[in-house]
Amino acid sequence: MSGGLQFDEETSRKVEAVYLTPDVVAQRCQVLEALALKRGEYVLDVGSGPGLLAYEMASSVGREGGVCGIDISEDMLAMSRKRCADQPWTAFQRADATHLPYPDDAFDAAVSAQVYEYIADVPTALAELYRVIRPGGRVLILDTDYGSLVIHSENALRMRRVLTAWNEHFVHGGLPRVLSRRLRDAGFTIRQRDVVPMFNPEYQENTYGKGLLELMASFAVGRQNLSKEEVEAWLAEFAELGRRGTFFFSLNRYLFVADKRAATPSSLST
Repeated sequence: MSGGLQFDEETSRKVEAVYLTPDVVAQRCQVLEALALKRGEYVLDVGSGPGLLAYEMASSVGREGGVCGIDISEDMLAMSRKRCADQPWTAFQRADATHLPYPDDAFDAAVSAQVYEYIADVPTALAELYRVIRPGGRVLILDTDYGSLVIHSENALRMRRVLTAWNEHFVHGGLPRVLSRRLRDAGFTIRQRDVVPMFNPEYQENTYGKGLLELMASFAVGRQNLSKEEVEAWLAEFAELGRRGTFFFSLNRYLFVADKRAATPSSLST
């Protein structure tokens, strides 16, 4: 297998478990607060994943509004449809972020969390996002800078090999560093930028750090000549570090809110 994570049923369930940790629940609350959805609005979720954010957004806009979600994983889409089954004003379909299946000016708002770092052609994806947002609408993009990943290990060589393997799962590991320029080039006006830290100084169940380390382990086997036994030893080290009080995990995500300029009276008359 080459390229990024394959979001089959097993991986989708692991991702869902990570997204249900208190760390990511808090992130989702921050996203919803920054997006500030209103009753009756129509919102697009680019990369809807297991549908957790879509469900919350649908609750915010109510049946007077609507939530449309896209994803490239049929397993993720199935999870979203099941989660939002009691919200008939939601709809999910398989689509790519560079070819959004919606008309111009279709949405009041759009959100994309942990998606653009996996897209090779970010300018085209942002141009598509700009196209489907109405004038005066806004977008929220959240992505990780993997250069901020700090994990304590006493086996530096093995850690480097696992991290090198993990780096194969995304296209743009440092996307937030250039996202401001990318958004402006697409025509957006940036309104807000924030850092969203994922910080776990203890090795505990139901934390983002532990969940991500387990995902990393699953992905790393067979890459960079890493055997299953080596990866299992890498993962087991963190439990030992936790018992000794020396576990440390930190990763930064970055949140951007940007507006599509409202049409001026002169532009409306032309």
